[in-house]
Amino acid sequence: MAIEIHVPVLGESVTEATVGKWFKAVGDAVAVDEPICELETDKVALEVNATVSGALAEIIAKEGDTVDVGALIAIIDETAHGTAAPAIPAPKTENAAVPAAKAATPSVGGVRASAARVAADKAVDLGKIVGTGPDGIVTKADVLAFLDHGPATDPAPVVTAAAEAHPREEIVPMTRLRRTIAKRLKDAQNAAAMLTTYNEVDMSAVIALRSRYKEMFEKKHGSKLGFMSFFVKACVQGLMDIPEVNAEIRDDAIVYKNYYHIGVAASTPAGLVVPVVRDCQDRSFSEIEKEIIRLGGRARASKLSMDEMQGGTFTISNGGIFGSLLSSPILNAPQSGILGMHAIKERAMVENHQVVIRPMMYLSLSYDHRVVDGKGAVTFLVRVKECLEDPERLVLDL
Repeated sequence: MAIEIHVPVLGESVTEATVGKWFKAVGDAVAVDEPICELETDKVALEVNATVSGALAEIIAKEGDTVDVGALIAIIDETAHGTAAPAIPAPKTENAAVPAAKAATPSVGGVRASAARVAADKAVDLGKIVGTGPDGIVTKADVLAFLDHGPATDPAPVVTAAAEAHPREEIVPMTRLRRTIAKRLKDAQNAAAMLTTYNEVDMSAVIALRSRYKEMFEKKHGSKLGFMSFFVKACVQGLMDIPEVNAEIRDDAIVYKNYYHIGVAASTPAGLVVPVVRDCQDRSFSEIEKEIIRLGGRARASKLSMDEMQGGTFTISNGGIFGSLLSSPILNAPQSGILGMHAIKERAMVENHQVVIRPMMYLSLSYDHRVVDGKGAVTFLVRVKECLEDPERLVLDL
């Protein structure tokens, strides 16, 4: 019996997707719930699973095709057995105690977490797989294709000419996610009256508090005490005091929100994504830390759902993890504010007429001047600074 495979519901306001990669070829055996292809939407990449076991009889939508929700993309013959994937022997390693997948040399572009898990389960040498993801990263689809068909090509001959090894230009089509990121950022610049204000914060108190309680915190809660939970809590305090920073323009009205869904920008091989930690006003430090870790892991594995990326009221972007000293982040529309975190650097500061060395961080707040006045923006950033320099305020709700 022929079973049709259609494009699933992709999420709120998402009506189409691009076929990114087929994991199976016509005639290949498929198992129920096994991924057969990957779809790229404006926000996430998601896998389409087989609804029955059998063989892939026909591929309707080719790689690169744009497909609407509900469109027919493939047909599975559940009465056929298909071609089984060839067995891949485990490569020999010098240390038999080390799993083959872990002992392999990763590709230049790195390895996605989902790809590493499959490789470890199947004892696949990642060093033999050519990554097709952004910047040469090895994806789960690459590992599955290797299992099905073996190496894509024979090892390339050694190139001695510099001109051949390093072409002057390389044209790579933008992914749907990258195109959407570019469009949304430019639209935000065009639509909002965007302005940025800056301040600096002495991180001594937060660093001392983390050093004092980090072992106890991790032992009790099972997660490390990072910086981000302090910033999330400090922003919630600031947003409560300056509600317009947590608002948005909707038609000809300003919508003030009495809940605090904080988006935490995360860089992934596919591009920038902003998963949302919801109702931060009701979460403890440990709950915020665990949720950030969970969402970050799903982001790196390209497993974020639409719900996990929608509904944010304010965003935090941490360029400091890459070494940024100061920046002016672009608004995450339709939000009216985004906080920029930066690298912590020891600097000479004057206190009580004496020069002292303090771990300092520059903070920035980009805001929509249509909603937020300069006084409100500056006051918000000062409020965040006060909470971080005296973190006991966060515990006492002061």
